[in-house]
Amino acid sequence: MSDMFMDKHSTKIKPGEADEVKSPDTIPLMEDFYTIQGEGYHAGKAAYFIRTAGCDVNCWWCDVPESWEEADHPVAKVDEIVMRAKASGAPFAVITGGEPLLHDLNPLTVRLKKAGLDVHIETSGSSPLSGQLDWVTLSPKRFKEPLDEVYPYVDELKVVVLTNKDLEWAEENAAKCPENTHLLLQPEWSRESSRELIVDYVKENHEWGISIQTHKHLGVR
Repeated sequence: MSDMFMDKHSTKIKPGEADEVKSPDTIPLMEDFYTIQGEGYHAGKAAYFIRTAGCDVNCWWCDVPESWEEADHPVAKVDEIVMRAKASGAPFAVITGGEPLLHDLNPLTVRLKKAGLDVHIETSGSSPLSGQLDWVTLSPKRFKEPLDEVYPYVDELKVVVLTNKDLEWAEENAAKCPENTHLLLQPEWSRESSRELIVDYVKENHEWGISIQTHKHLGVR
């Protein structure tokens, strides 16, 4: 196994791998806010969302395509983000994007942990893991596949489904994840046909569950 990892939920980048241009005390940030986790295994729980800027995956169904261009968003101080997260009272922070693993997450995650928050990440897995992470949600994309080194650390596999090809893709990824990984299929919001497809599939394949974007029903971010 790569020496990048210290243990299942504590990772580090290799020496010299950090971007020398950006200060490790800052990160490109689109937004951060206190809300309810709307998707996946932890849906319905209070969480502090930290949405980094920059993405190299660019899904056409993305809810926040405005996060893709890193240059369109300010560089934020890590300490100030952590201060806001701690003040919110949230039990855990969710680092998302964009694609958060384009950035070195060590400074941010270490300080979130010291502030008393668990740290979750939602990622396509297309870049190497970094940071001290308590929960890894992998949402793999067929047009930019996850790195093999990410799979052993996945707690939750969440696959957006439009067609039967996505179900095949979901099974391919599930086969690479640990045995105790939570397996979830999520319908693409605008396609009603994908909901029927998922319901029928889960009725026949009981290891899978369904993730619904409950925050959209609740009218929250």
